[in-house]
Amino acid sequence: MSSTHRVYSYSAVLMGSPILLKLFSHDEMLASRVFRLIRQYEDLLTVNRAHSEVMNINHAAGQHAVVVSRPVYELIRCAKAASVLHDSAFNLAIGPLVKRWKIGFHGDRVPPAEEIAALLARTSPQEVILDDEAGSVFLTRPGMEIDLGAIAKGYIADRVRDYLHKEGVTEGLINLGGNLQTLGAREGGWTVGVKKPFDLPEALVGTLQVENRSVVTSGTYERYFEQDGRRYHHILNPSTGYPLDNELDSVTIVSPDSLDGDIWTTLIFGMGVERGCAALRARPDIEAIFVTRAKEVILSSMNHFRFTLCDEDYRLTDNIV
Repeated sequence: MSSTHRVYSYSAVLMGSPILLKLFSHDEMLASRVFRLIRQYEDLLTVNRAHSEVMNINHAAGQHAVVVSRPVYELIRCAKAASVLHDSAFNLAIGPLVKRWKIGFHGDRVPPAEEIAALLARTSPQEVILDDEAGSVFLTRPGMEIDLGAIAKGYIADRVRDYLHKEGVTEGLINLGGNLQTLGAREGGWTVGVKKPFDLPEALVGTLQVENRSVVTSGTYERYFEQDGRRYHHILNPSTGYPLDNELDSVTIVSPDSLDGDIWTTLIFGMGVERGCAALRARPDIEAIFVTRAKEVILSSMNHFRFTLCDEDYRLTDNIV
């Protein structure tokens, strides 16, 4: 960015993450309204406190349906649709397993195999029953829990973008703890870094230039623990109940909507490079940057961003066919 275009930054800690808003004009009142909007959505969607609309659903598991507000219902419906896709790595009902593994939290250890098997029985997305007319959600089995943490930030980032557009903001950036949504651009676009796995926070594999696009990354390095010489990361395989194990260290999704970024980072992570690239050929609006354990950076395509490799230990491949 040229120094002639001053960028004003506003920050807060919400949803357990640092939130950053960047604007090209000084407007503290607008920033405070944005943070208030984020807080309102957090109150609806969180499972990290005793009371929220999502927790009301979980508390009623196996007992009765719960009517929720339209935004929460639509987000749950979207999450279920992604969860019931064939062989999907996305599962809105995976809450009991996430809670038991505690990856990234105090007490994280590999659970006994019999516990994982028992909890798997409570994670079927088909047992999340939706009633469009009533706007209600019913978890048919006691002990089931839905967790929208995998897509809440993307959904909220899109709502912030829409709000900024409504307020007449044509250029800006919102970073919701890793979910980036960009509005407009100046002088070639916003520069976003792709982190180098298991390295210092500032170490980058590469950078990309984007405008009017969301950038979302899921990586095995984000939350993990080591036990008996083996690393266990937070991206669980809904079929096995254990962390996904394939050639990938991270997937970055570039898409118009951050909600799609959240869903597709998980879907693509489960598919791996070859199947992931094949799936994205049907979605030209969504692109992926794969970082593999073998130190490759693979681009599914590069129609909506420009990528620059920054680390000579990695090699760049694009246009997988």
